[in-house]
Amino acid sequence: MSTGEYFYLKDLNPSQHEGVINVKGPTMIIAGAGSGKTRVLTTRIAYLMDHYNVDPFNILSLTFTNKASKEMRNRIEKLIGPEARNIWMGTFHAVFARILRTEARHIGYTNNFTIYDTEDSKSLIKNILKSLNLDDKLYKANVVYNRISNAKNRLISWKEYNENPIYKADDEINGRPEMGRIYQIYTLRCLKADAMDFDDLLFKTNVLFQEHLDVLNKYQQRFHYVMIDEFQDTNISQYMIAKKLGAVRQNICVVGDDAQSIYAFRGADIQNILNFERDYPDLQLIKLEQNYRSTKNIVQAANSLIDKNTAQLKKDVWTKNESGELIEIIKSASDNEEGKLVASSIFETKMKNQAYNADFAILYRTNSQSRAIEEALRRMNIKYRVIGGLSFYQRREIKDLVAYIRFVVNSNDETALRRIINLPKRGIGPTTVEKLFLTAEEQGADIWDILRHAQELFGGRSTKQIETFVDLIKNFKNTVKNKDGYEAASMIAKNSGLLKELYDDKTVEGLSRFENVQELLNAIKEFVDDQEREDKSLASFLQDVALLTDEDRNNNNEDTVTLMTIHMAKGLEFPYVYVVGLEEELFPSQMMLGSRADLEEERRLFYVAITRAEKKLHFSYALNRYRFGRLKNCEPSRFLQEVDSNLIHVNRKFLSESPIPNSNLQYARNFIKQNLDKAPGKKIPDHKPSGDFKPSDVSDLSGGMKVEHPKFGFGKVINVENNGTSKKANIDFDLHGQKTLLLSFAKLRII
Repeated sequence: MSTGEYFYLKDLNPSQHEGVINVKGPTMIIAGAGSGKTRVLTTRIAYLMDHYNVDPFNILSLTFTNKASKEMRNRIEKLIGPEARNIWMGTFHAVFARILRTEARHIGYTNNFTIYDTEDSKSLIKNILKSLNLDDKLYKANVVYNRISNAKNRLISWKEYNENPIYKADDEINGRPEMGRIYQIYTLRCLKADAMDFDDLLFKTNVLFQEHLDVLNKYQQRFHYVMIDEFQDTNISQYMIAKKLGAVRQNICVVGDDAQSIYAFRGADIQNILNFERDYPDLQLIKLEQNYRSTKNIVQAANSLIDKNTAQLKKDVWTKNESGELIEIIKSASDNEEGKLVASSIFETKMKNQAYNADFAILYRTNSQSRAIEEALRRMNIKYRVIGGLSFYQRREIKDLVAYIRFVVNSNDETALRRIINLPKRGIGPTTVEKLFLTAEEQGADIWDILRHAQELFGGRSTKQIETFVDLIKNFKNTVKNKDGYEAASMIAKNSGLLKELYDDKTVEGLSRFENVQELLNAIKEFVDDQEREDKSLASFLQDVALLTDEDRNNNNEDTVTLMTIHMAKGLEFPYVYVVGLEEELFPSQMMLGSRADLEEERRLFYVAITRAEKKLHFSYALNRYRFGRLKNCEPSRFLQEVDSNLIHVNRKFLSESPIPNSNLQYARNFIKQNLDKAPGKKIPDHKPSGDFKPSDVSDLSGGMKVEHPKFGFGKVINVENNGTSKKANIDFDLHGQKTLLLSFAKLRII
């Protein structure tokens, strides 16, 4: 039977066809973005079973996500039927956990061993630290866990770790000389508990194959064909397993794209794909270079960028798709304005192209950047969802600091108190907390009163910690009275101990949480610096946040704009993509400027961002960005200069005059009014009060009246709201749009 008789081969392009039918010997398929690699992999497996009658039990297909594995299996089943279910297909960890279940007795485990998740591992580490009387501030569980994890991913056992003078010296320099001892005890405790952690599933498989050649031979004979997807993301441990399994027949096929290797921080080693040919001199190299996803302009932009990398496998990605629109640069004055400009651009594109929210993705380098974007989207009533993390104000570290602020402002806030009373830990346990609340209920008293009189009510040593906490809150209350919102919030973050705890955690997660708290402080600084706000108190900020973050309960089926880091976006595609925060020291990250290898990984990350776009791509940067409470001048990212300038258009409009539905007409008009002064070349001059300007008595102000404000100029009162002690007026100003002003502060002249 000729290959032409297989229906699933007829629509493949020549390179894809070559990748499918050349199944003998070592093969590396370099698959450019959008080139149909999943189709090649699935068709290749179907062809093996269909043309060569390979038993599916003899095929091993390794992926990096369960989603990818499930999609591939479903595609193969559609091509050749239910036999596809018998393929050994899954993630590295899933497949080798399956093998370890069968062979565990060889390495001292039972086949019922427990798999520890990250929190289980950290809990065990904390117990070990306690038993060794080690300082848990110096030996943080996160730091210890990551150190052990990195060692295992490099196939370094605790014995090798303790015998290596480099590791020993490094630990001593960092003030943690007991790290090797902890690794040893941790390993032995896991073994005693018949437990493996996530890294052990790969590490122990290597040990199994290294020490028990009969077991290795068993699986070498079982797997006639080994295929690995996303090969550029493999670490040393993963590559060594695959190499051992494919050593006898050498029918090993790896598929990947060195230009999309972006996970070095997880242990991925780009050298695995760059040096694959060295390990297999008779390698077949096949390149999938036709892009089916993006326009010509987007493909050429990606090519012009990645060409600047020196460590790469050269390829020429091309497409038959239309040229499409030029890439638009959005230049904004600040990160806050960046959010508004991106949101308005999405609004405009939706109206002009009848697009859905789900057609849009906003990609950023760090999670903390989502805050300004989220606020802008919510103000424009554009639904969104954050992927790979909680919404900014729902993140634990943000909720912790907000809870402190809430309790300082309102010391009867029970939820806030329960969150912070022992955060950071100060020796006030849950039993004591419940006793406090029970007493408040019995006495019919406020919880703050009970806290302040704890010594009189309870006595004993346990009340000393409560008194310390009360003194801390009292100091915060005084600060709130005497300082502006930003200064008060910064003092709370610092003196509560929250900021130090996050700063001391040098893991990737710890640094991210620290950046998120700084971003919250940036938001408060912007709030305080906003000249248009009458009430700049922390209480007002909390109200603003509460209204802004009333979560929509989105699910994956809803029509929402997608927000995510670029790392999370890998493998996805969207018609319209916005890459924001393209500034030096943000993207590329300041932490990735120390070596060429790190900078080239950042460039690959930008390449991934570009190649997510199908129809239209936007690059955005701000001239100023709040960082650590200060408005910092920003320099556009060097990456912007590395993209072919012929493919770029600088967008100098704020919001086009595209048709807008009646339901959004008023909102859009006001939005334009409020932001005209921020649009390039459209600065609104400050209003000069009339010569006879004198604030009027506004006690009888009502809707329909015309007024003058010393800054906003002339406007018409829409309505007046009376909420107890605060009386507010909603006024539509001629040049500045709608404003809500507190009448106790506003200076208005009734015309």
